[in-house]
Amino acid sequence: MSKEFKKLAVAFSGPSNSGKTTLIIKVSELLQKAGFKVCIVKHDPKDKAKFDSPGKDSDKFFKTGADVAVVSPTRTTLFKQESSSIQELIELFGEFDYLLVEGLKNLPLPRISIFREKLDESYFSVTNAIAYDETINESQIPSNIDKLNLNNPDEIISWIEKYAKRV
Repeated sequence: MSKEFKKLAVAFSGPSNSGKTTLIIKVSELLQKAGFKVCIVKHDPKDKAKFDSPGKDSDKFFKTGADVAVVSPTRTTLFKQESSSIQELIELFGEFDYLLVEGLKNLPLPRISIFREKLDESYFSVTNAIAYDETINESQIPSNIDKLNLNNPDEIISWIEKYAKRV
């Protein structure tokens, strides 16, 4: 009998150093521990991330202008010369239970914004929930936005279960 995958997607946003990556790691680990397959998309708006070592064969291949796939017994790495849409990534991932997206603020997915120290109102229009810690004054969060405890990943997973978009 084959497993039916949930294929639920949710996005996370917030300023630099707000705790997005830490939260996504905690959520991913808990979901995987519970037996779910998790995929993660990280937005790199400033094109800073490096994925290969200069001088290695895959780097040389990529520098020719070709798209390159590196396949090993434990992973597949794809280097493309252009950006991918979220739909292309969903198709590439295939079967999964949860897709966690870091960034891509304009993507039409239910979104949790993460804040510590101070709120940034520019996120409010694209935010469905705010995960925050004790450094944030809860009364400054608009009433139409759900409030989540940044330090309670189980509460955040419950919100995801309820509001994530099936893709």
